[in-house]
Amino acid sequence: MRSFRSPAASLAAAVATLALVSAVDFKSGVSSSTKTSTAEQTSVEQTSSDNAVSLAPVEPVAACSDLLAVDITAIGGAGSNITAAEESDSDGTTYCSVTGNFASSAGWQVMLPVANWTQRYMQVGCGGLCGNINIQPGAADGSAQVTNGEFALASSDMAGGSDGEFGLDEDRRVAFAYLAVHQTAETAKKLIKAYYGQEAAYSYFNGCSDGGREAVMEAIRYPNDFDGIIAGAPAMLFTFQNSFHHGWLSVSNTDNEGKRIVIADRASILHDAVVKACDSLDGIEDGLLSDPRLCNFDPSTIECAADATDNSTCLTSAEVTAVTNFYNGPKDSGKYLTVGEEQYGSELAWSGVFVSDSYTGDIMSTNTALAAIKYLIFEDYPGDNYTLSDFDFTKSTIDLLRARHPLLDAVSSDLSKFHKAGGKLIIWHGWSDPHISPRTTIAYHEALQKTMGKKVLNEFERLYLLPGVYHCGNGEGPSAIDLVTHMLEWVESGTAPEAIETSTPTNTGESKFGSALYTKPTRSWLGEDFFNPYTPTKA
Repeated sequence: MRSFRSPAASLAAAVATLALVSAVDFKSGVSSSTKTSTAEQTSVEQTSSDNAVSLAPVEPVAACSDLLAVDITAIGGAGSNITAAEESDSDGTTYCSVTGNFASSAGWQVMLPVANWTQRYMQVGCGGLCGNINIQPGAADGSAQVTNGEFALASSDMAGGSDGEFGLDEDRRVAFAYLAVHQTAETAKKLIKAYYGQEAAYSYFNGCSDGGREAVMEAIRYPNDFDGIIAGAPAMLFTFQNSFHHGWLSVSNTDNEGKRIVIADRASILHDAVVKACDSLDGIEDGLLSDPRLCNFDPSTIECAADATDNSTCLTSAEVTAVTNFYNGPKDSGKYLTVGEEQYGSELAWSGVFVSDSYTGDIMSTNTALAAIKYLIFEDYPGDNYTLSDFDFTKSTIDLLRARHPLLDAVSSDLSKFHKAGGKLIIWHGWSDPHISPRTTIAYHEALQKTMGKKVLNEFERLYLLPGVYHCGNGEGPSAIDLVTHMLEWVESGTAPEAIETSTPTNTGESKFGSALYTKPTRSWLGEDFFNPYTPTKA
């Protein structure tokens, strides 16, 4: 999967293209707007003014090794333990690194700055089906607090694993669904109190992909855990994401012999045609589609003639059918089964996800879909011999997802408890994300507006859509973004974010995104009621 570069790498970028990206408000429908600033910059350090509260550094009152004696049984259950507590260096900062496990087998790590803790805690989400600990905050390019190692940090592996087999064990399934994140938060806060002699003044969560799902899940289930939550490219509609979405992309790009229909260099032909047809719709030709929904490109317009001997600038009939399926998504009786699939302009990002470099290459979407379908999203285990040819793209399959929807999905549109607790939520998504459709994120934002009301929602939530940006970063667009500073300013000073400054790692010329041109609501689809308010289940 693609991810943001580390803050250090971002700050070292020699040249950058900066753009202002405005929050999506949908006051007159679905829209976004941005403006360009100077095309050449030498650093992204200036991407955020820092109006966060100035908090004095606090020194430890205990030795790192003393934390081995902290009892977390009441948090993680019988058998939970701390396995190590020792000082270590990371990116120039010395931390007291504490690791351990909960009864579910979920592993966790807490990193406590030895010399420069400014009373803030940030928990970082993990991606995919986890099974690993990621403790590098994303969406933080230019954040002084992250760069200087001022946060106490933590993360969990969620008791997961890429093969999905952990889903057959109820304790591990529940840990992955939501519980390990909450337990890690409680553990980290207890260790912070023991190490520094005081609680954190502010607590934040920052995750992308499944980490984005974990982020929104916290707002739904545990509204008092965090003051501010940043959710990037959230896999919030988990049951659909890892079945109808990845499953559809896999079968759509597999022929009767099990080979790929579209490969990477063929997708680039399509991308060039899409950009040529739709780039100017936002008023400036810069190689990016500021809002792919404005584009109505028809792949058949670049279909090779039946007697063509050179297909270097056109697509075969089979390729046209495949890419049309990528864009449209599955249907049952003429009705859509997903809220949205691949977006125009995202074609270069498909490689490594559901498009391979060769006709016999494996694709990630197949493995992702099978891991979730076989072990997680259905109540009844379909068996080891299950393949995607056994998956029915029908409404009846949607109904089978309903049993575990309130366990695994994080799309309840009632965040009133989080709002009442004073929490702030920033959601962001790259328009060219091939893993998770930004249309799902938009649909959730619309559902929040419907349930909470636009005025109330504006008090605590923002959505940012980044043109040309892939999954959790990278891409042709302005992927270097600092939402951490904006979140701190919002939570600690009451300064709500509006336009944010982003940058690309290299100079690609001027960029101008947006204009409130797209006013149609998200398309109707057969699972849209999943976004209605619901009571999450414990198991």
